[in-house]
Amino acid sequence: MKKVLDTLKTAALLFVLCFSLQGFASSDEDQNLSVDTKDEVDAYILHHIKDAHDFHLFSYTSNGERKHVGFPLPVIVWSSTGLTTFMSSAFHHDDDGKVVVERNGSSFVKLHSKIYELETGASQVEFDETHHATNAHKVLDFSITKSVMGILLVGLFMLIVFGSLARQYAGKKVPTGFGRVLEPLVIYVRDEIALPNIGEKKYRKFTGYLLTVFFFIWILNLLGLTPFGFNVTGQLAVTAALAIFTLIIYTVSGNKDYWMHMLWMPGVPVLIRPVLAIIELAGAFIIKPFSLLVRLFANISAGHIVVMSLIAIMFTLKESLGVVGATGLSLVLAFFITLIEVLVAFLQAYIFTMLSALFIGMAVAEHDHEHDHDDHGHDVPYAEDVRGDFI
Repeated sequence: MKKVLDTLKTAALLFVLCFSLQGFASSDEDQNLSVDTKDEVDAYILHHIKDAHDFHLFSYTSNGERKHVGFPLPVIVWSSTGLTTFMSSAFHHDDDGKVVVERNGSSFVKLHSKIYELETGASQVEFDETHHATNAHKVLDFSITKSVMGILLVGLFMLIVFGSLARQYAGKKVPTGFGRVLEPLVIYVRDEIALPNIGEKKYRKFTGYLLTVFFFIWILNLLGLTPFGFNVTGQLAVTAALAIFTLIIYTVSGNKDYWMHMLWMPGVPVLIRPVLAIIELAGAFIIKPFSLLVRLFANISAGHIVVMSLIAIMFTLKESLGVVGATGLSLVLAFFITLIEVLVAFLQAYIFTMLSALFIGMAVAEHDHEHDHDDHGHDVPYAEDVRGDFI
C-alpha cells in the first residue's frame, strides 16, 4: 500500500510539473507569440506571480489565431458613474489596454492587471514615454480576482472539513475518515505551538486563531504549487492582512505587565525609559508585523520565481544544450525544487503560526509574581520570562 501511495504522489507531482511546463511553453497573455526569449521569460515570470482577473490555464495557436483556455471572473469596480460590474471575459485576455469595455456610461481598459477608466471622450488609452497612461486613471477595484477566489475556496473547504471534524467529536471520541488526517495536525498545533508559547492558563483562548492561520496558510501554499496559478500567500496585501490580525490580537490581549514593561520599563534608569519605550513601541507595532508579512511573502514569491526560472531553462539554454539537454535539465531541477517547495509550504505556515504564538504569549505573560527559588536561594525563572528574554 505504501508503494502505491508513493507512486501516486510521484505521478501527481510529475503531472503538476508537466502541466506547468505546458502552460509556460504555450501561454503568453500579452502577445500572440510563445515565450522564447529571455526578456519574454522574465516578463512571463513576473506576470505569473501577480494577481489576475481571470483564470488562464494555457493557450494554443489554431489557424494562425491565438486561443486561450481558462474561465473569467467577475469584475466589480467603482467608477465615476458608480458601481459597475461585468465579466473579465469582456477584455478578451488583453492586458495592454487595447480592448475598451463600455459599461454604465464609462470606458474601461485593463493594463498590467489593473483596471483603468478612460477620461470622457477618450476612445483608447494613450501613454507617455515611460508607458504610463495619460488619459486614464485607476478605479476602486472590488473584483473577485484569482487570489480572492483562492481565499474563498480555502475558507469554504476549511469550514466543511473542520465542521465535519467537530461534529464527529460531538458523537464519538475517535474521528473517522478524513478527520483522522486532521486530528494529529490539530493536536500538534495545540500541544507544540499554542501550549508551550502562550502558557497553560490562556492557550485555549488563542488556539482557534492559531489553528485557522496555520491551516489557511498551509493549504494556500499547497494550492500555489498547482497549475491553476494561485499565488495568494505571495501577495503582499494578503500577508499584511494576516500580520495585522496577529498585531490586533496581541495588542488587545496585552495585560498590564506587558504595557508597563513596554511604556515604562522597570529596573532601568528613568532617563533611559523613554528611549526604551520608543524602541519597544516600534518593535510591537512595526517590526513584529513587518517581519511576519515579509517572511511569508518573500519566501513564497521567491519559491515560485525559482521554479519558473528553472522551467525556463528549456528555452534560454536550448541553443547551447540542445532541446533534449535543456528540457531534461529543466525537468530534473524543477522536480527537486518542487519537492523542496512542498516542505517550504508547511514550514512557512509553521513559522508564521509559531511567531504569532510567541508574540501573543509575550503579551499575556504574567511578570508580577513571586519566583521560586533553588537550593542556593537564587530565583528560578519562569518560562514566560525566559521566552520574553529570548525574543
